[in-house]
Amino acid sequence: MTDAVNAGGRLDRLPIGRFHYRIIWLIGVGMFFDGFDIYTAGTVLGATLKGGFSTMGQNALFVSATFVGMMVGSFLTGFLGDRYGRRFTYQANLLVFGLASLAAAFAPNMEVLIALRFVIGIGLGAENVVGYSTLTEFVPARSRGRWLGVMAVFVVTGLPIASLVGWLVIPAFGWRAMFIIGGLGGLLVWYARKSLPESPRWLESVGRDGEAEALLSAIEREAEATTGPLSVPAPVPPAAPPVSLGALFTPPLLSRLLVGCLCLVVINTVLYGFVAWLPTFFVKQGLSIAQSSGFALLMGLGAPVGSGIGALTADRWGRKPTIIGASLLAAALALVYPAVSDPVLLTLVGFALTIPIYVLVALLFGIYIPELFPTEVRLRASGLCNTLGRGATVVTPFIVVWLFGTYGVAGVLDLMIGLLVLQSLVVFAFGIETRNRRLETLSTDLSSAAAASLGGVDGLGPVTSGSTRRGKPVG
Repeated sequence: MTDAVNAGGRLDRLPIGRFHYRIIWLIGVGMFFDGFDIYTAGTVLGATLKGGFSTMGQNALFVSATFVGMMVGSFLTGFLGDRYGRRFTYQANLLVFGLASLAAAFAPNMEVLIALRFVIGIGLGAENVVGYSTLTEFVPARSRGRWLGVMAVFVVTGLPIASLVGWLVIPAFGWRAMFIIGGLGGLLVWYARKSLPESPRWLESVGRDGEAEALLSAIEREAEATTGPLSVPAPVPPAAPPVSLGALFTPPLLSRLLVGCLCLVVINTVLYGFVAWLPTFFVKQGLSIAQSSGFALLMGLGAPVGSGIGALTADRWGRKPTIIGASLLAAALALVYPAVSDPVLLTLVGFALTIPIYVLVALLFGIYIPELFPTEVRLRASGLCNTLGRGATVVTPFIVVWLFGTYGVAGVLDLMIGLLVLQSLVVFAFGIETRNRRLETLSTDLSSAAAASLGGVDGLGPVTSGSTRRGKPVG
């Protein structure tokens, strides 16, 4: 990082304005279609099964292919995003997702549809990683939590919207129309995102200072045209050592990586071990299929409510207190849920339980995990956390089936309670607080911690020619 650019200080002093709203919409609409397509699977598979296009076994393979593809996408996008930039990676995953979705609408058989779903999953997994991380690098520290939480609202709104669109479209036009809607939406956003700028923080981190300076100057001119002269940016923090991929597996970054991985394993298991199984649980508790779908949709409305609460509280209460509080509240409500038998009360308790779960979705997916890592490895680290989190979704259905068959809903929720309590303990003991802190100060904390723990040896990976270590030129 150089004194001539100071991308972090200059971006963090900007007032929220038209530039930020444009970035939020360009990223947010793509994230909406990401959520829309994930939740489309339920409505599509019901129709393919009923029409004889698929079997139960093929439907299971379809779901598995989705999550395996998302694992691959989460992993690959981290390396692409840190190597070739946020903008390039974002455009590439949208193109993959959009074209594969359109092709899926014309699949001649279920085998081809499953293969295309794997490709779609690659785009979906990539979108989740690069979207949140990119916005993290644009939004000022003082309001970063709120706007990243708003991005999570975009994603989870796909749940009720996908259910509503499926209810309206599939009876009239068939299940293939759902893939056309998702594919066209993705391609439209891909075209619109040609105006999405590259992250100045990333440009500076890879030594492209001229491009970073030109972009920052244009952003500042746009802001000054609306708000007048800007305040003086915060000074450049002390030079931090360059961070390599290997640094993720050594202290002090290792603890952040483990916290991030555990949190995403927990929230993915809760989402796809409880929320996704709600219709099945309702039927097993004596409701009809129609009642089950209706009650599940009503409870699904807790998704945008919970994410909205997460967006509003992350900057006010802090990341750690909100994560711990939501985890413990969800665990407490999960204790109550199995004891409820009245259908109306069951829906109300379920709705209440859904809210803290989606507060965690907003905090963990959208806000906390991308903040934990330096710019040089942010996408790779977030990608690794998301890869393990998505990997949990591959085994979760088998665990849920066994627990439900042996112990009923209470057995499934006991697993969720244990994971949520474990998450709260780990975040309390090992998590860092990132509220209102510049990304650059979070990175310089690493060099200080490494020097202290290793007796003056930073251990943060190799230094390339022309880089700096402890502020001194090397090579």
